[in-house]
Amino acid sequence: MATRIYAGAAHWSVGEQIPDRGGLLRRASNDDGWQHLDDGLPGDVEVRALAIHPRDSQVIYAGTQYGPYRSVDGGDHWTALGLPDAGMVVWSFLFHPRDASVLYAGTAPAAVYRSDNGGDTWRRLRSVRAPGRVKMSFPTRVTRLAADPSHPHELYAGLEVDGVLRSLDGGETWEDVSHDLVKLAERPHLKSRIVSDTEIEGMMDSHALCVSSAQPGTVFLAARMGIFRSTDRGMTWEDMEIRRFSPLTYARDVRVSPHDARTLYACLSPAARSEDGSLYRSDDLGQSWRRVDRGVKAQSTMMSVALHAKDPDQVYCATRGGQVFGTQDGGRSWHEYPLPAGIQDVYTVACA
Repeated sequence: MATRIYAGAAHWSVGEQIPDRGGLLRRASNDDGWQHLDDGLPGDVEVRALAIHPRDSQVIYAGTQYGPYRSVDGGDHWTALGLPDAGMVVWSFLFHPRDASVLYAGTAPAAVYRSDNGGDTWRRLRSVRAPGRVKMSFPTRVTRLAADPSHPHELYAGLEVDGVLRSLDGGETWEDVSHDLVKLAERPHLKSRIVSDTEIEGMMDSHALCVSSAQPGTVFLAARMGIFRSTDRGMTWEDMEIRRFSPLTYARDVRVSPHDARTLYACLSPAARSEDGSLYRSDDLGQSWRRVDRGVKAQSTMMSVALHAKDPDQVYCATRGGQVFGTQDGGRSWHEYPLPAGIQDVYTVACA
C-alpha cells in the first residue's frame, strides 16, 4: 500500500502575487502530484502543525490560525475543533504516550490545551506562562511539545522565542527550565540577536524537542544555535556541538525514531531563511551524526522531518520553499516530491 504524505504551508502565491494563503496538501508516494485538501478547511488556512493518530492513520489533526482541525478519513474532510479561547494559533500537537485519546495542543500566544477525548473538547492548562525574556515582533509560540515515554506525566514545551518549560504532573503546573540555556548564551559563538534587544535571543529560539525511552529524563532540543541536551529533565543543559559533524547548525527539527529509541533525526540549515538545508541521523543518541539526504539538494531551509510509524525505512522531510524529499529504503536512495509552484513557508510534513 502506498504511503500518504502530507505537507502544511503558511503561504501560497501564484506568479508575482504577494503570498496570501497557506494550504494543506497530500499525495501518495506512488502518485504524480499533490492534492490540495480544502473540504472543511478555510480557504485562507495556514497549517503549522500536523499529527497522525498513533493507532489509526485515517485520523489526522491540523494546527491552523483558526485552531485545531480533525479529519477521520485520511484528509478528505475536516472538522473544526473549537478551543475555549478565540484567536489562538495552533503550532504543535502531542499525543499522550500511553493513551492516544489524550491530546495536547501548543499555541501562539503561548498556551497549552489538553483534550481527554481526542479533540472533541479542550481545556486550557492555566499555569503555562512564557517567561518574557525576549521581545520579538510576533507573539511567543509553543513550537513543540514532548513527553518522556518512560514517565508520561513529564512534559516539555519549546518556546519560540523564550526557552523551555517543564511539567512534572501531566501539564497541571509548569516551570521555566531555561536558566542554563541563558548561561550558554554567554559564549561568543552562541550569542545571536536579530529582532530583539538581547543576545540571548538565539539560545531562547526553541524550535523542537524530544525525549527518548532509551535515555529517560534526557531532553534533546533543536534551536537556532544548534542542538542541545539536558540529562536531568531540563535543569541543566549542554551544547552537543553539532558543528563537529555539520557545517550547518541552525536546527529546526529533532525527532526520535519510533523503531529504535537510540536513533535521532535532525533538520539542519544555515538560517531561518536560506538556500541550503540537510537531514542528519544519529544512531547513538546524538554522540555522532551523519548526513543522510544524499543525491538531492535542498534549495531552502530544511524545516521538518517525518518518520513512518510502521516502516523504519521510510523518512520524509520538507524545506521552507516547498520541496519534499523521501526515502523508502533507509536512505540508500532519495526522491524529490516538489510541492506546487508558489508554496512558501512549509512548516510541517507527515506520513502514514
